[in-house]
Amino acid sequence: MDFLKINGGYGEGGGQIIRSAIALSCITKHAIHLENIRKNRKVSGLRPQHLTAIKILQKVANAKVIGAEIGSTELKFIPGNIESLELIEDVRTAGSISLILQVLIPVVAISQKKINLTIKGGTDVRWSPSTDYTQYVLKDAYSRMGIEFSLKLIKRGYYPKGGGEINLQVYPSQIKSISFSKRKTNSVKLICTFSKLPIEKIKKSVEEIKEKLTKENFIVETEIKNQEAIDPGASLLIYSTDENSIVGVDALFDKKTQRFDLDFDRFVKNPVGVDENLADMLVVPASLGKKKTTFQVREITKHLETNLFVTSKITGCKYGIGRLSNGFEVIIEGISNSCIK
Repeated sequence: MDFLKINGGYGEGGGQIIRSAIALSCITKHAIHLENIRKNRKVSGLRPQHLTAIKILQKVANAKVIGAEIGSTELKFIPGNIESLELIEDVRTAGSISLILQVLIPVVAISQKKINLTIKGGTDVRWSPSTDYTQYVLKDAYSRMGIEFSLKLIKRGYYPKGGGEINLQVYPSQIKSISFSKRKTNSVKLICTFSKLPIEKIKKSVEEIKEKLTKENFIVETEIKNQEAIDPGASLLIYSTDENSIVGVDALFDKKTQRFDLDFDRFVKNPVGVDENLADMLVVPASLGKKKTTFQVREITKHLETNLFVTSKITGCKYGIGRLSNGFEVIIEGISNSCIK
């Protein structure tokens, strides 16, 4: 069999290249051979959270997989035909559900299939988008690109036990090429959810963040929700949307500092079309659109660089990056999804 070889150590060399490569393998029907998986990381090879995503996509795409084991630095993924499915999955740790959904949603939608997935794991954990980010930021962006899904939170799940639960439904979709340029709105939504923490501390932290945003001339609408979880924890999302932009930033509550670990400037000092995390997630669907997708972003992260590399290698799409006075413009010329068999 003819495998497309992907260097898993390219760029940031982490889980992003694994997820994107397998998602595009499913969509394009290209068999891939991932090498040097997480080669430069302290603990190299596949970790449990990667295996969960691989095994779910294996079911969805009726794929043959070689090397799907913890610690494996090589993986061969041979996709079959994608089917509409109903699945129940359990990560069994606080591993991020959002990172799994990030690859599963475009695979199913772009392939003109449906999925009804109930999955347990971590809903709000470090190094991954929160569930609220997926619900309010990614969902809006994907909807504008023609990808439709619904997300229902059943239970929150924080580190270390996880135990959160989400129901996802994805629908057949047609990709649209779009543009995100500059943020014009000063209206902001702040959503905070918490469990087993004193509400006084949560309210105080939220009020401090609201005051900072107000001083920066934002009009802030806040919502605080107590949602039961196994472990104590709290999650916060700040986001704004208008016809030209979708910008969000999320954070978890740090129990040591008793504050939200929020990179405030990432939101306030971002006048462009999308935030850095969302930019990563636009690449795969943009590569399969019929026209050019353009978006402005404040910086080109290693994640984005890696995603552009692996996506162009598998789909053959072309992309360009131009410098702006306040960031960068990324242009992705889609190949249409006619490559789907």
